[in-house]
Amino acid sequence: MFTACVPSLVKKTANKEVPANFHNSQDTLPAFAGTQKDTMSSAQINWKEFFTDPYLNNLIEVGLENNQELNITLQEIQISQNEVRARKGEYLPYIGLQAGGGIEKAAKYTRDGAVEENLIIRENEAFPDPLPDYQIGAYATWEVDVWNKLHNAKKASVFRYLSSVEGKNFMVTHLIAEIANSYYELLALDNQLEIIHQNINIQSNALRIVKLQKQAARATELAVQRFEAEVAKTKSLQFDIQQQIVETENRINFLVGRYPQPIERNSAAFTDLVPKHIQTGIPSAMLDNRPDIKQAELDLKAAELDIKVAKARFYPSLGISASLGYQAFNAKYLLKTPQSLLYSLAGDITAPLINRNAIKADYNSANAMQVQAVYNYERTVLNAYIEVANKVSRINNLEKSYDLVAHQVEALTKSIDISNGLFRNARADYMEVLLTQRDALESKFELIETKKKQMNALVNIYQALGGGWQ
Repeated sequence: MFTACVPSLVKKTANKEVPANFHNSQDTLPAFAGTQKDTMSSAQINWKEFFTDPYLNNLIEVGLENNQELNITLQEIQISQNEVRARKGEYLPYIGLQAGGGIEKAAKYTRDGAVEENLIIRENEAFPDPLPDYQIGAYATWEVDVWNKLHNAKKASVFRYLSSVEGKNFMVTHLIAEIANSYYELLALDNQLEIIHQNINIQSNALRIVKLQKQAARATELAVQRFEAEVAKTKSLQFDIQQQIVETENRINFLVGRYPQPIERNSAAFTDLVPKHIQTGIPSAMLDNRPDIKQAELDLKAAELDIKVAKARFYPSLGISASLGYQAFNAKYLLKTPQSLLYSLAGDITAPLINRNAIKADYNSANAMQVQAVYNYERTVLNAYIEVANKVSRINNLEKSYDLVAHQVEALTKSIDISNGLFRNARADYMEVLLTQRDALESKFELIETKKKQMNALVNIYQALGGGWQ
């Protein structure tokens, strides 16, 4: 009968199917990306083994200990844990002790007053006026969890606690990736600043030569001014790079939870860095490695239990209460047994009958939240899959791009010496020298930028696969 009174709702289930691999065709699958049979994933590697730079590892360790946002999340985990304890206590009996005393004076022309006026107790002692009251005892109340309403509420809070743990793990992967990306950006800026210094020396030497040629009537003042302008432009770039270095250092200091200070690093080894061999594993393994997917799944389980809790509110609830103690109007009689002994035992069954709108509204809201949780889970899985697919492709294309840019830098570096030699022998115009130097500087910058993108892509694919939190 009670089941028939519960509104019927359509429950939505999550689609947990993912493609067999991260590509539409095996023909486009890079060698490092993993195949359908490759179940190994680089996400299972601890970050201390994945990153080999000791300076970077030290920054990550400090960040995991001091980052304020991460520590805030740890307190949220504690809050969720306390919620589990509170829910567990709701389906256990409440037992307490109480003691008290009071005094009461009844009006004479009332029922109680008339009784006191005419009542004489043993030993001809008059009824006390006013009447004291002393009591001491224990009491207990217990809601019998017939429909598992309270147990399901406790299980839902457990899933939310576990969800908060996965939220912390996801933040750990994000923090590690952010520190690593900022660190590699700092190394790239250092190398770009060094390239600028080298280019300033090259351009200064060219300026000195063109001034000598002007004295020998082999060059004009226009050539001298153009070379001086190019030197000034290149020198101005170094201050922009220096500002970026300061801001990047301070961003890293913020991530590791400390005030601005120099960042220890080995910038000279940046150009020699080679991206690691990445194994993506099969997409279904991503469901076990990515904390945000596991968090969404736990939230979904909690939402499903919330529906059961809301549904149980339509059914009757059984409550039991009991008390045992002593009560007397005189303290000397308080502990006399059985005269001053009192006890009680009662049970009650209550069920909603009329005007159940609030319960229906909660039930409908719980169902809507469960549907939201399903869509959130499916969206999280889809987003994770696309992230990995994009980053796998990016690593492959950046590797090809870096080789071509490196070849361009090598050719333009040689062309600087060639153009300078031709200019000294009056076989090349000064504009050819300027443009060659400018192209060489831009290509070297692009090479460093491509190397930084390679390292960032490596960090991002590691994060996208769910690595770093283990």
